[in-house]
Amino acid sequence: MNPDIIIENKHFRLTVGADCCPKSLLHKATGEECLDISEDIPLFSVTQPRPFNNEVKVAYPNKRTTFQADRVRREGNRLIVGFEIIPYEAVVEVKETPAYVSFRLAEFIVKPTDYPELHITPPPAESFRLLQLPVKHRKNFGQWLNVCWDEKVAVNVLATSPTPSIDSEKRKHFRILTADAQRGIQLEGCEAALIVSAADELLDAIDVLETDYDLPRGVQSRRNPALRKSPYMASGLSPKNVDKHIAYCKQCGYTLMTLYYESLFTCTLYDTCGNYDEQDIRPSYPEGFETLRKMLQKIKAAGITPGLHFLHTHIGLKSRYVTPIADHRLNKKQIFTLAKPLGPDDTTVYVEQDPTGSVMSERCRILQFGGELIHYEGYCAQRPYCFTGCKRGYCDTYVTEHPLGQMGGILDVSEYSANSCYIDQNTDLQDEIAAKLAKVYDTGFEYIYFDGSEGTNAPYAFHVGNAQYRVLKRLKNAPLFTAGAAKTHFGWHYLSGANSFDVFPPAVFKEMIRRHPAKAAVQMRQDFTCVNFGWWHVYTEEDGGVQPDHWEYGTALAAAYDCPATLSGVDIYLDVHPRADDLLEVLRRWEDVRVSGWLTEAQKQQIIDNQLQEHILLVNEQKAYELVPYAQIPTADERLRAFGFERNGRSYVVYWHTKGESTLTLPAAVTLQDELYEPAKETDTLPVSRRRYASSEMPLEQLTKLFLNAKPD
Repeated sequence: MNPDIIIENKHFRLTVGADCCPKSLLHKATGEECLDISEDIPLFSVTQPRPFNNEVKVAYPNKRTTFQADRVRREGNRLIVGFEIIPYEAVVEVKETPAYVSFRLAEFIVKPTDYPELHITPPPAESFRLLQLPVKHRKNFGQWLNVCWDEKVAVNVLATSPTPSIDSEKRKHFRILTADAQRGIQLEGCEAALIVSAADELLDAIDVLETDYDLPRGVQSRRNPALRKSPYMASGLSPKNVDKHIAYCKQCGYTLMTLYYESLFTCTLYDTCGNYDEQDIRPSYPEGFETLRKMLQKIKAAGITPGLHFLHTHIGLKSRYVTPIADHRLNKKQIFTLAKPLGPDDTTVYVEQDPTGSVMSERCRILQFGGELIHYEGYCAQRPYCFTGCKRGYCDTYVTEHPLGQMGGILDVSEYSANSCYIDQNTDLQDEIAAKLAKVYDTGFEYIYFDGSEGTNAPYAFHVGNAQYRVLKRLKNAPLFTAGAAKTHFGWHYLSGANSFDVFPPAVFKEMIRRHPAKAAVQMRQDFTCVNFGWWHVYTEEDGGVQPDHWEYGTALAAAYDCPATLSGVDIYLDVHPRADDLLEVLRRWEDVRVSGWLTEAQKQQIIDNQLQEHILLVNEQKAYELVPYAQIPTADERLRAFGFERNGRSYVVYWHTKGESTLTLPAAVTLQDELYEPAKETDTLPVSRRRYASSEMPLEQLTKLFLNAKPD
């Protein structure tokens, strides 16, 4: 019997028995045992698509099968691992550093007698489990970073590159933290790391790992004050109107400005994504990238940091990559082989494979054979299998002949707009697009939003993050931070701005804020990350009419979680929204208190614990901020929006006109102020336009009744 194996650094000691089952994971400083060993869970395992040894194949079912490690011995920094039933061994190299311990699949040991008379490339392994540890439950579990932690100790299994699959499995008393190497991505050479530390030292350890492996600096980025700031999404921006956008950005107190890719390139929605060359830039940039560079310098001179928004995995169906000859590197959801030659006039496409389950969303029913796209109406799921009602030369592609046996498939069309399709991430097309985007970014941008990041082929846990990483590696200068529409484990190292929620219309805005970003913020805190509370559009009356209290509510809750929100869709709406100044003032106040850290922890908790209670951030008589709970008054006229609150022994109503300007006559006089720090006057006739404050010494209930049935003239 081999002796126990000790794997340790200055923070922890992992003890593994000769049977390859962990016996202990001890955090040295506290003496805490981090494992639950009530079940025998080996440190390693290997999975085959089916058994290959003749004796195993005959004795056991032919199905995807996992074989657990049942023995291990140590030779220097190498663990020699054997498995139940199957003959070969694996070599795992262990690197013990003060901050972390890594596990790397170095090779498989396969003897000539292991697979006699089988003409295969051994070993037949679909995946190898680099690490699995039954970690006791703790107060927090960060599912993105894959870390169990509380006030004392953190246990983290994480990747050192994009290739390992990092996951966990929840059990009653513990959670199995896992790392897998996968054939087709990387088996030999795949590596993952284990960190066990005091909770307040976890990020320091990850920072060391990121430095050692030359990864994007996720820890440094999270410590950057820029992450506390909200971005202004300057859609519709151009050199001609950049001054207007700078003015709006400053009015709402924002110092980040995101440029939407549509502001730079000639496209509508996603239809020409991929056309990111200088020839594709809008005519409003007469000198191309040089005009863009000068505009970015102007934005920076105003004290604003510019960032770039793009869709890196999308290829527009009107782009040069699709028409007139569809690129062979576009992803296909299903693969088919032509069962008959396809002539230029044929409208039925015969295939060898059963098309059952094929895409039937009308705008996504697109086949690709060679460089031609073909739109189909339906399919026959009985032999002879075929696609019927075909429109040839779809998306203005050339109609050509296609021979018997040619392989093609159903184009992977974006489910969001059906104006674009996705890149096959197993080709070099993503690198080609990345090079183009890097050239744009290097004109002077300083952060990135990876939109449409979910648009890849499977396995998504690898391709989503790796597609982003392929773009990042092309940039001359690392971004201050990045954010995106989708994340994977490896993306923790660069998506420090996390993900942004999309647009919530006014009718459901407050409910959606509670239901989605507020809940996500709780989870993201466990991953040491914030969440963007959404892209907030400046809806006008025709769109439902966003009002200052909507953003007051959203920004209050975002600030309580130390999270930003994005002002979006402002290219025309701010110019016409009757309460634009009030909307921007709400954002300015909350941006100021969040970035400066004005809110106390008690105030944050008050907002979080009572999410149905709304709050207003006042600028009081001393021109200082003051946080007050307030409640909406159900006025009889939808044009009058009013909220009541109490402070300093007086009752107040903050009110405004939702659509324009008028006057309001009350049954009794009140004290009127434009702002609390401005002069007051007694009157019963109130101007109704921007936000104003009416106050009185009468009880709040009595003051509220003055507004209940009042109607603007």
